[in-house]
Amino acid sequence: MSQQTYVIVGASLAGAKAAQTLREEGFAGRIVLIGEETEPPYERPPLSKGYLLGAEAREKAFVQEPQWYGDNDIEWRPGTLAVDLDLAGRMLTLHPTDTIGYDKLLLATGSRVRTLTVPGSELPGVHYLRTLDQADALLAGFGAAGHVVVIGAGWIGLETAAAARQHGCEVTVVEADSLPLRRVLGADVAAVYRDLHAAHGVDFRFDSGVREIRATEGANGSVTGVLLTDGWEVAADLVVVGIGIRPAVELAQAAGLEVDNGVVTDAFLRTSDPNVYACGDVASSFNPLLGTRLRVEHWANALNGGPAAARSMLGKSEEYAPVPYFFSDQYDLGMEYTGWVTPGQYDRVVFRGDPTVQGPDRAAPEFIAFWVRTAEGGAGAVLAGMNANVWDVTETIADLVRAGLRGRTVDLAALADADVPLGELLT
Repeated sequence: MSQQTYVIVGASLAGAKAAQTLREEGFAGRIVLIGEETEPPYERPPLSKGYLLGAEAREKAFVQEPQWYGDNDIEWRPGTLAVDLDLAGRMLTLHPTDTIGYDKLLLATGSRVRTLTVPGSELPGVHYLRTLDQADALLAGFGAAGHVVVIGAGWIGLETAAAARQHGCEVTVVEADSLPLRRVLGADVAAVYRDLHAAHGVDFRFDSGVREIRATEGANGSVTGVLLTDGWEVAADLVVVGIGIRPAVELAQAAGLEVDNGVVTDAFLRTSDPNVYACGDVASSFNPLLGTRLRVEHWANALNGGPAAARSMLGKSEEYAPVPYFFSDQYDLGMEYTGWVTPGQYDRVVFRGDPTVQGPDRAAPEFIAFWVRTAEGGAGAVLAGMNANVWDVTETIADLVRAGLRGRTVDLAALADADVPLGELLT
């Protein structure tokens, strides 16, 4: 029997963990890991957190030491593009020119930033944050910039704003909505992040967009400001654009795989082709726990999805049904979010603890927020929970979420009472 070849397109966290899992699970065949970037596979959270703050070494972002891939007989091909996927012939075409036949293939191509298209958006002082080299440029830029404008108040925008403030920059955040993260967290918890950044000196411009990015005259003009749609101009030496990402589905779409806000997979991360799998940011996968298809753009999904896809490729039938999880660190407020909820699914946010932000010189708030669907008799089903500066409770919150998704309710007064242990709510 000839040696089998498994190809992973995307030298990402998900791709690297899939390759690692294949070896750990005993796969002795050929593993080829294709990466567009020349960097070894790395994790993305440090790009907007520890590394961007200057608190962590660049190399700490790497999933493995560079030599690990050769030591484990994994053909890592940096700086290589996958340009064509022939499903019928099970053949992948690469650039620089090469073709690889495969027995199984995993798409871990991740996502790409959404770009701003206004006059001045191509100026050298306009930055994005998705790759390690972009983090390098931004870290260097913070050291020289006096005024930073961040366009977009999502997670990347806010974490970047916090890093810029901690580097001593003046920061303005421009956001089209009325609050940061409102569509993700709802108005009650979004207000916490508004107040947190305001307490640290960030100037928000809500309900506003960008008309133009202005610069000094000349071919290499430096950024001088951002003209908003309301007519105001905000001074800027550096601009960061954080207006979201989109799944990198080009290869899959051209090949004829089913694509719908990502590469469509079942609960085993199998695509519409039986020999092709997908995981991480690019995958829109059916989650049996939630009963719906979901595309999750966070670190934990890459960390856990890569190994799950590898086991599925090996024929180990195990549904991938995680409780979605992500985390964020901004100033002295760290949080973990467990669950998945969209507007209209919940009708109340219950706080355990005081979420009030009182200023940069005082302790950050410590609280847990629960998104619940209320029931009769003062009860409700927990659909998601966020612990902020409260630690070692994520597993218990996940248990509450699993129970809530099955329709089980808890007493909401007890849920809000910090004297009642979380673990007792389901007993």
